[in-house]
Amino acid sequence: MVARLVIAAPSSGAGKTTVATGLMAAFAGRGLAVSPHKVGPDYIDPGYHALATGRPGRNLDAYMCGTDLIAPLFAHGSRGCDLAVVEGVMGLYDGAADQGELASTAQVAKLLKAPVVLVVDASSQSRSVAALVHGFASWDPEVRIGGVILNKVATDRHEHLLREALGESGVPVLGVLRRAPAVSTPSRHLGLVPVAERQAAAVEAVAAQAEQVRAGCDLEALLALARSAPELHVEAWEPSSEPVAGRPVVAVAGGAAFTFSYAEHAELLTAAGAQVVTFDPLRDEELPEGTGGLVIGGGFPEMYGAELSANARLRKAVAELAATGAPVAAECAGLLYLARSLDGQPMCGVLDAEARMSQRLTLGYRDAVAVSDSPLAAAGTRMRGHEFHRTVIEPGAGAAPAWGLRQPERRVEGFVQDGVHASYVHTHWAAVPGTARRFVEHCAGSGAR
Repeated sequence: MVARLVIAAPSSGAGKTTVATGLMAAFAGRGLAVSPHKVGPDYIDPGYHALATGRPGRNLDAYMCGTDLIAPLFAHGSRGCDLAVVEGVMGLYDGAADQGELASTAQVAKLLKAPVVLVVDASSQSRSVAALVHGFASWDPEVRIGGVILNKVATDRHEHLLREALGESGVPVLGVLRRAPAVSTPSRHLGLVPVAERQAAAVEAVAAQAEQVRAGCDLEALLALARSAPELHVEAWEPSSEPVAGRPVVAVAGGAAFTFSYAEHAELLTAAGAQVVTFDPLRDEELPEGTGGLVIGGGFPEMYGAELSANARLRKAVAELAATGAPVAAECAGLLYLARSLDGQPMCGVLDAEARMSQRLTLGYRDAVAVSDSPLAAAGTRMRGHEFHRTVIEPGAGAAPAWGLRQPERRVEGFVQDGVHASYVHTHWAAVPGTARRFVEHCAGSGAR
């Protein structure tokens, strides 16, 4: 059994990431092996969690992976750890649109039988905090709110008023945090700036968050609450597969421009027999030796368009690999990188499409069906995913589209071309057994290019 806590809030912006990351770092600093998790599809927060704990940040998304896989994925990630800290998403009871509690923090907490700590932004309230906490604690009797951490508290007098109000709520105050600019993390058009883009500053911010939590929270009470979670009777998920012969090299894009990935993807590729080698399109001028397939995930190529464009040798190598029919799986940022251009700057030119920044945020879950056979999915394969971008690509789909989307509106999207599967839709391969092995089989068949 792993002691565990879910860090939630009434709404976004209350300070969940600061508190969760600070708790992870504070407990790790005590010598505990801490397993970090994030509810939902978010890629950025897990990077800070990994920095705080020294372990891969992992996502728990009940929409993309299904409710039955949440506890097994959690058990896989937390194996051998003393404590698991799960950061929630949005407000405690917010989930997939028009889907009830599906993919909400509350649902994940119930699936994990984990106590919840509610982070409340107290900056503009005093006695009303008791009504707020009472409402959240009583809304769903299956959700156990074991304590409150008050964030952005102004003064000693303010703290006294808040504690007095909460004294009759039955929910203990487990921490009080004052406003502290040093713990803040800069944001831009898609959320926080990833760790890979501000490594030294991120290390300092996480250290400051840990110190703030140590000074303002009752760590012993929080640990006792985590240890009160009942045993989870669940078999841990395993990235097991019959390995493909030949151990093909699968090159995975990384570096500051391509930071979006799920830890399980590399594990699934490895279990399927691939040699997974990371390369950085900002720095490396050649693909890894013997590359038989390519995975280019999400990230922020729009922030590095000039640098990506300037690396003409690698762009040419990617185009040449794709021209051989070798498998290429590209999601969102990868899609943009394969286009002819991004904001007028030349990219790889694999796809006959132009990409550019947009003022419109495209965000939401997607229910997708593969339209065309590809190394990633056979036609008719159903997968759930999400879109998260402020760019557009024209045209939005090729002659052989990647996906047919069934929500929020029906449309086709993405490109299947030779061995390329390129799309805006992010997917979680653990949800569809065989996805990684299918891709590795095609890589083995393509030979070293």
